[in-house]
Amino acid sequence: MKSVTAVINTQALISNIERIKGMAPHSKLVAVVKANAYGHGVITVAQALDSKVDAFAVARLPEALELRAAGIVKPVILLEGFLNDEDLPVIAEQGFYTAIHDQEQINALERTELAQPIHAWLKIDIGMHRLGAAKDEVKSMKARLEASDKVIKPLGLISHLSVADCPEQSAYNEEQINYFFEVAQDFTGDLCLGNSAGIISWPQSRTTYVRPGIIMYGISPYTDKTGADLGLTPVMTLKSSIIALRHIKKGDRVGYGATWTAPHDTILGIVGAGYGDGYPRSVPNGSPVLINGRKVPTAGRVCMDMLFVDLGPDSQDKIGDEAILWGEGLPVEHIANLCGTIPYELVCRIMPRVNMEVKA
Repeated sequence: MKSVTAVINTQALISNIERIKGMAPHSKLVAVVKANAYGHGVITVAQALDSKVDAFAVARLPEALELRAAGIVKPVILLEGFLNDEDLPVIAEQGFYTAIHDQEQINALERTELAQPIHAWLKIDIGMHRLGAAKDEVKSMKARLEASDKVIKPLGLISHLSVADCPEQSAYNEEQINYFFEVAQDFTGDLCLGNSAGIISWPQSRTTYVRPGIIMYGISPYTDKTGADLGLTPVMTLKSSIIALRHIKKGDRVGYGATWTAPHDTILGIVGAGYGDGYPRSVPNGSPVLINGRKVPTAGRVCMDMLFVDLGPDSQDKIGDEAILWGEGLPVEHIANLCGTIPYELVCRIMPRVNMEVKA
């Protein structure tokens, strides 16, 4: 009997990359592997894609260093840039590419001694209002970076679409894309704009480089679609086993807070997975778990290490039978919708005690 396992299908990962290449055939691919490759295992994912993509992207310097330590020599882009002066010599030595989104980062660059210049992308704010040069800063920041002998020329331009996954926000998305290209007229370096939803829905965003994130993992960026709807295959299947069976009577109340009452005599399956593994406590009663080819409903609150499912009075299920929580046969998008969240959050929540099994 296996405890909670996240099965990572690297062939599905490669298939998704080929699908993405078909969508953006004239762009170079930057595989986004931040947050432990969205919970899928950064080294597993990077090694599987090393010959399939042109670069990798992470959020922070320790993530980039983890890739180098694993033997990944391709360009690695720091999407959040750097946080401290002392990061810069490391970035230069390792040949990382860094976004620069703030005047203070340029100050740090100007006052730090470097053995060699760095690859830099000016990050501009086109509507997210999170990171990036404001409209009245772009020209001065560009001029300072281009005047610096610590920056490899030509300077790149990068930004992030905030509503590419929202069809109802098409006008605002077009406004963001148009502004990016207005700024890009003054740049001769590489451009990087399209994210997952941009790659699919907004051909204009398929710049020199595009950054597939969630779609690499076979998951849809849209609330009304699954990865399968987009021709993608889920890379992660999260599963566990039935560890106990309980025969209960009509009217018995189940779990913490007694939030579920048996409507009839039935058999409960106790599945060895809970919020301590990353399965959401917020999942409502009746949410599906896939057991022996059929979807059975959850019953009662998810515990730290276990959850309940109503197997029905005629159940023939046995202790040790596999229980699929999401993935192959049960899209994580459905579970996320039931919880009122997004699938990104669920896959990123996978806890260290979960076994990671690679299916090549």
